[in-house]
Amino acid sequence: MLLKNFYTIVELDYSDKENVKAIIDLNKDHEVYEGHFPGNPVVPGVCLTQLIKEIMESVKDKELSLVYASNIKFMAVVNPEVNSRLQIDLKVKYDTEEDIIKVDSVTHFNDQVFYKFKGNFKAK
Repeated sequence: MLLKNFYTIVELDYSDKENVKAIIDLNKDHEVYEGHFPGNPVVPGVCLTQLIKEIMESVKDKELSLVYASNIKFMAVVNPEVNSRLQIDLKVKYDTEEDIIKVDSVTHFNDQVFYKFKGNFKAK
């Protein structure tokens, strides 16, 4: 975990290796919000990308590197005081020829979409 105590995984379902679902709880009292932004906390976009990487590392049980991101869209601000629980749905494809994991992800809760990500990871 890049940021200690930034989040907790509540549920991680990867019984279908091509459709991963994670539910996480954000720690609204984490120190990252002291600088981003005091009095109006917002989850940094880089942290949303890191969440996807760390979930895939849990699924694969190995360290991964982000090698390519073709589409990153911020759809709405994640304020941990308002939206402390997030669901991250990942559609995963494995390119064994190039040893790459292709991920297409949506971070949301209920009907509110916060973040869309499409990129490739590779084992370190």
